[in-house]
Parts: sequence; structure tokens; C-alpha cells
Amino acid sequence: MSHTNDPITEQVVSAALARFGETFNVPEGLPNASELLRMLSHSSHRRWTEQPIEADLLKLLFACALSAPSKSDLQQADIIQVTDREKIKAIASFIPDMPWINDAPVFLVFCGNNRRIRQIGEWRGKPFANEHLDHFMNAAVDAGLVLSQFIRAAEAVGLGTVPISAVRNHSRETSDLLGLPEAVFPIAGLCVGYPVEGGRIIPRLSLGTTVHTDRFNEADVRTQVDEYDQRRHALFPLRKQRYATHYPDVEFNGWSEDKARHYSMPERADFGEYIRAQKFSLK
Repeated sequence: MSHTNDPITEQVVSAALARFGETFNVPEGLPNASELLRMLSHSSHRRWTEQPIEADLLKLLFACALSAPSKSDLQQADIIQVTDREKIKAIASFIPDMPWINDAPVFLVFCGNNRRIRQIGEWRGKPFANEHLDHFMNAAVDAGLVLSQFIRAAEAVGLGTVPISAVRNHSRETSDLLGLPEAVFPIAGLCVGYPVEGGRIIPRLSLGTTVHTDRFNEADVRTQVDEYDQRRHALFPLRKQRYATHYPDVEFNGWSEDKARHYSMPERADFGEYIRAQKFSLK
């Protein structure tokens, strides 16, 4: 690591090393390097103080989130702020292994919305000629970008968040509870609050695994995953072996073993049926 008198640059280098297991040469004097540090230091939070989030601040965060890029300026993302505690309890009851949903000071659901552009076509007397998979993808990606930008804005003002993709485990129930009409669907929930404690930098796969030049390359992917397993295990060993009643214990329970077990069991197998019922053909 090169020596520098810039403490932010040093912290960026340290955070990148913790995240990806390699040393980065960070140019000194980068404008707003503290924002890069915040992004590299991102972590999820599941415990919050009792401090409420002011309504004006939340409104400002919505505005920041909805300033995210949007495919062809179609603006196919909506945010539902769930303030009814009974509804929050109902959503938490769908996902009993995530009690932090009910504890969060603010709970949001980010939705893809293809309904509005369909309505606009009807109002302007134009046909909707894109009844295929891509229009679902456009709305889903728009909502994902808005979710990501909300998280980034929330962290900038000292808030902590944790996304809840598990709302899609019960898409129909969530949809009915929130009154989602046809062509509107939940992407993820988000718990928001002032965190009780600082976060942890959880290691990610190396950039050599996930960043490619000119063409996709997986020549060393198994070795890279094995190395990542060891790097992550050294810092954050998994306490439990997933689906212990289905699989015998293994001597080394790394990230890849856990994820292989995770996706060995059906999950959200009815999501496609739900989406088609929401007026997406997925052709």
C-alpha cells in the first residue's frame, strides 16, 4: 500500500482490501472520496434505535431515490411506505425468521410499475405493442435502481437499512395487502432506521471473478470461489449448516456450500404464475 497523507484515501484502500481481498491503488485527491468510502463500507442493519425518522427527511430520501436512472425515462418504479402497524405485522408474519421487519421504524416496499405506461397509452389512444418479457425486466430493473439509490441516500444521512427480498415469497399476499393492481409487483421490502451499532464489511467475491474484459471468462472460477470461501470463512465463519435435516454435516461449511444448499430447495416457484396474473405475459 502506498503511503499517503490523506486519511480518506487510506480508509478507502482499507475498506476495499477488507471487501475484495486485494490492495487498490487509489488516486489521491479524488473529489468526494468519502462517498466511495461509504459505498465500500456498506452493510445491512437489523437493529435500530427508537429515534424516529422525520417525515421531511424521508420525503427527501424518496426524491433522491427516484432520481435514479430510468429506462427510456419510463419511470416504472414506485415506493409504498407502510405505516399501518397491522399491515407491517402481517408482512412480518409471512416471514417469521425476520423479526426485524416488525421492529423497523420505517418499512417500505419497492415496486415495479408497468401499469402507468399502459394507462398513458390508453389515455393517448396508442396501442401497447410490447407485450413480452422485456417490459417486465424494464420495470423490475427500474425498481431495483431506485431501491439501491434509496439505500445509498439513507446511509449518507446516517441511517441503516436491510432489504427484504422475501416479500416475493408471498407476492400474492403482499400484493393483496398493499392493494397492488395489475402490472404492479413487489421487488423488495426495506427496513430503515438509525442503527444501534456500526456495520461490518462482509467480503465479496474477487473482482477477478466478477469483472470481465471484452468477453466472459470463467477459466479459474472454481479456484477463485474456493479462495473466496477461505477468505470469508477466516473473518465470518457460518455458525449453522443450512438444511441440516436434508444434508449431512460437512467438515468445511463455506459460502459456496451454504449457497449450494440454499438453491437446492425450491423457492418462490409460484412467482412466475403471480407475475403472469399481474398482466405480464413473459413471452
